[in-house]
Amino acid sequence: MENVLFLLALTVICGALLYLGCRYLPGERWQMLAAVPVKTEGTGSWQGFNLTWYGLLTANAYVMALLMLIILLRSVAIELAPLLILAILLLAICVPASRWVAKVVEGKAHTFTVGGAVFVGVIVAPWLIGLINLSGDAPRLPMLATLAALGIAYAMGEGLGRLACISFGCCYGKPLSDCSSLLRKLFQRYHFVFYGENKKISYASGLQGQPVVPIQAITAILYVAVSVIGSGLFLLGHYQWAFMLTAVVTQGWRVFSEVLRADYRGNQRFSAYQWMGVVGMAYVVIVAWLVPVSEPLTAQIGNGLAALWSPLVLLSLQAVWLVIFWYTGKSTVTGATLSFFVHDERI
Repeated sequence: MENVLFLLALTVICGALLYLGCRYLPGERWQMLAAVPVKTEGTGSWQGFNLTWYGLLTANAYVMALLMLIILLRSVAIELAPLLILAILLLAICVPASRWVAKVVEGKAHTFTVGGAVFVGVIVAPWLIGLINLSGDAPRLPMLATLAALGIAYAMGEGLGRLACISFGCCYGKPLSDCSSLLRKLFQRYHFVFYGENKKISYASGLQGQPVVPIQAITAILYVAVSVIGSGLFLLGHYQWAFMLTAVVTQGWRVFSEVLRADYRGNQRFSAYQWMGVVGMAYVVIVAWLVPVSEPLTAQIGNGLAALWSPLVLLSLQAVWLVIFWYTGKSTVTGATLSFFVHDERI
């Protein structure tokens, strides 16, 4: 019963977040969170930098992914220390990779690619798990259960992370005017219209105020749904199916969804990110086939939730949130000019 209540609560909370995000975040108000003055211009105004909702929502998504990983693995009595070591190693590799891959594929040094970071994570995850297991007297991270939890956590993190894309106006869909009659009819009522000259969809493609395919919303709903279903499979002990479902669906959608996107994805007709998705799917199937299926562990979701009250977990999550917010939220493609004044009537 506890497991069912957990899945229901997770569905309701995520559904509410996605609804509110899709309704409000395309507006201009929800791009800049704050502006910080840095250098005076000598004319009463200041140069500054922007902290974005993109960074805040991305940091939230990373923390949510870590929460899912911790809750699921602790629910089957996996030790906390190797679990956190795995999470830190993956973040240390994948977060910088989000910029490195974008620079290689798109030639841009000031952008991020979740697809590239995920591809790197998919490749290295089994090896990191094996490395951690070799460091102890006995395997501390069961391979399939850990990979399944990682797949579930990733799907949840990227699903909620698409709210950040809506806020910044990136990863956007094609304008409905360029779509087939079937797609125009399908998205006639449910589409996105972005506002704000500083949103990427405006300065990169000039699509401000135009109805576009709500590709970020579709991705968010699909990934969160897959994560919840995968969580149910995990709690039932079906680790192989949970791993393959989350990994194959998310990577398969990454390949297909490119045809509905209008943002720059490289010069190739079949983009590098699509190739990463294809290779990632094949890699996942091979790993799932090669790794022996172990006996299912007894899942008690209460134990997983109780782990969140550990000071080590709380401090780790806070540290991750701060690092991710600063890394992704301090905008390098927008700037700010600020001025300050005194309300004379209030003196």
